[in-house]
Amino acid sequence: MAAAKLEVVRTRQEPESELHAELARKFLYYMGLMREVEDRIERKLYRQGKIVGGVYVGRGQEAIPVGSGLAARPDDVLFPSHRDLALYLIRGLTPGQIFAQYMGRMDGLTAGREGNMHMGDLKKGLVSIISAMAASIPVAAGAAMALKYQGKDNIAWVYFGDGASSRGDWHEGINFATVQKLPLVLLCNNNQYAYSTPLSKQMACANVADRAPGYNMPAEIVDGNDVFAVHEAAQRAAAHARAGLGPYLIECKTFRMTGHSAHDPADYVPKRMFEEWAGMCPIARLEQRMEENGWAAREEIDETRAKIRREADAAIEWAEQSPYPDPSTLLDRVYES
Repeated sequence: MAAAKLEVVRTRQEPESELHAELARKFLYYMGLMREVEDRIERKLYRQGKIVGGVYVGRGQEAIPVGSGLAARPDDVLFPSHRDLALYLIRGLTPGQIFAQYMGRMDGLTAGREGNMHMGDLKKGLVSIISAMAASIPVAAGAAMALKYQGKDNIAWVYFGDGASSRGDWHEGINFATVQKLPLVLLCNNNQYAYSTPLSKQMACANVADRAPGYNMPAEIVDGNDVFAVHEAAQRAAAHARAGLGPYLIECKTFRMTGHSAHDPADYVPKRMFEEWAGMCPIARLEQRMEENGWAAREEIDETRAKIRREADAAIEWAEQSPYPDPSTLLDRVYES
């Protein structure tokens, strides 16, 4: 059997059409909305004591769920990680529902049973997050196998961090998926740290994508802070998987512009890394590209930002009016008899 080819895709041609201008506006809206919602959750509601437990955000990584999420079909199945909030927004969940979820209110996706990111909506093809991220790989492979068995051309998309690729269930799931040629797209948010462990301390190879040839699986590396690059890679991966050729891995190089969670000051990360990556913010880069290509004037970009802030304000007001669940219903929607 021939060895799998590892593609490293680092460049792309600048899109020029009005179609791409419209796509850029969608990118800007969903990336901006993800950041605004997460900032309200982490920097306001959590600090005000209105959210308890762990809070995890994807600040600086917004291009990955947005670029890939808008490449997926509405009837594909998505397995988000804890840094892919935009996937929920793209699939039609409202900021109000998300705020209510985090505040443990009845109008959250779990009706107040879980005040955190463990949420999903199977009707919208969103599978709830599994905390041990690598465990999502074999589950997503199972979903892809079901799609293949049903004769559908839909695919499963699964998201994870670089640290997940060092776990056994990641390798077992990929081995199964490649042997069975399942319609699965794997997206690695390589943000340089698995909690506090830098990439160099958890694996000897330079890239997560270097693991792919051992499974005869195509892979490519993209700039995870370039939403167009992520989108184009996701389209290539989806075409490969829909054609019955098996799984496809995309490694998105990015950086976590925050601690692992809201309680983590990230003192273990060199300050220079935050300074370097701050200049590569995916939202700022997209805004600059839009202006340079004449896709949007600064006034339009500023209005998009203002619209997002107004939307977040209204969503929090709505969520705070949602009641807490009645304690007498504690076991409802938890156990099936």
